Amino acid sequence: MPKYSPEIVKKICGMLEKDSYTVKEVCANVGINDDTYYDWQKNKSEFSESIKKAREVFVNKTLRDCERSLNKLVNGFEYEEVKTTIVDDGRGKPKIKEKTTTKKIAAPNLGAIIHYQTNRDPDNWKNRQAVDHTTNGKEINERVLVLEKEEDRKRLEEMRKFVEDGEMPSIKGADD
Repeated sequence: MPKYSPEIVKKICGMLEKDSYTVKEVCANVGINDDTYYDWQKNKSEFSESIKKAREVFVNKTLRDCERSLNKLVNGFEYEEVKTTIVDDGRGKPKIKEKTTTKKIAAPNLGAIIHYQTNRDPDNWKNRQAVDHTTNGKEINERVLVLEKEEDRKRLEEMRKFVEDGEMPSIKGADD
């Protein structure tokens, strides 16, 4: 089993900077036990700082890659599609019969555009609506009836008088 050395730290950090390796994968690759890794992390501050910086390098690289990919999706991009037709050459070996290259354009991706706008400028681009169902914080305790026709308003007033005073409403069409 290798002993602690700057070379092994460099190898571990190189792995952590390149990909999201697990501790188990790193340890298997450099030939140390998981417990040794955790012991070094706990007791050797230079090791702990080195792996922390290596992971930050990986995260920052990944974020740059994500931003580049998102930028391509937001703006659209061109690419080449290659189609190759392979046939048997008569002796049982493959032979290229035809190869065509087509230039294609990927249109901007609406989902990527929405993601970018809602995360970069949330004050101006929201992916949800805020709806106040309580009328400025006050609950509605009575039903509201909107009557647009004057005739309907008069009929409602007649009904209210009947309920409150017992005054019989006129029945439309009874005297006609």
